[in-house]
Amino acid sequence: MTRRPFIAGNWKMHLDRRSIADFCASIKDADLPGDVTVGVFPPFVYLAETVDALAGTGVVVGAQTCRPEEKGAFTGEVAAVQVKDVGATHVIVGHSERRHVMGETDADVRARLDAALGCGLDVVLCLGETLDERKAERTSDVVLGQLAAGTKGLDGETLASRVTLAYEPVWAIGTGLTATPEQAQEVHALVRGRLAEDFGDGVAQRVVVQYGGSVKPANVADLMSCPDVDGALVGGASLAWDSFSALIAFERQEAPQ
Repeated sequence: MTRRPFIAGNWKMHLDRRSIADFCASIKDADLPGDVTVGVFPPFVYLAETVDALAGTGVVVGAQTCRPEEKGAFTGEVAAVQVKDVGATHVIVGHSERRHVMGETDADVRARLDAALGCGLDVVLCLGETLDERKAERTSDVVLGQLAAGTKGLDGETLASRVTLAYEPVWAIGTGLTATPEQAQEVHALVRGRLAEDFGDGVAQRVVVQYGGSVKPANVADLMSCPDVDGALVGGASLAWDSFSALIAFERQEAPQ
């Protein structure tokens, strides 16, 4: 089964209003591939204007996280329904920086996922092990544990059509280190195999599984050549249009049909 690749830029706490406006103008002028989903995830303060700037382009715009409650005394937080209200269509949950810097647990991640799906947002659910966990040969336990916590009990159709998984080894995020194509494929195949066990092969073959972790134009083609790697969740290389557009174009040329 051919899955539609999803190349997404997670801008984290980078860029300002002017640079985002310039980036969006470049997207609007570009000839985007029709067989690839392209997305950007700006900081909250620029979310609404990014949605407006990219209206009609087909580019996915989403938030980098959300709060599960619809409203309340949560100073500095943004609810999933508020993300939806400004016109965004997606939200990232469970990014390693949320888990390891902000202290979010598997239960916290699942609450955000359920809230996002419940208000009509699609979700990118991040999974990944730390360097210590990989050295301890716990990659499988950690990744499959996060997968179970994030997907158990979901309807298979909802999972296949509205949840993208992103395998992001924590040791490769912002470090310049990248999992080899063999390492990435091994974990992606592990994830898809578990999905087949839990939801059936038909669902498993439809779920898009991105790779994230120091993805750049120089390595994206090799990563995308892996049969179970369906796209990329990109950090640093998504901050400039030249490098991000190269990722999109390189993927389009090299990805197996």
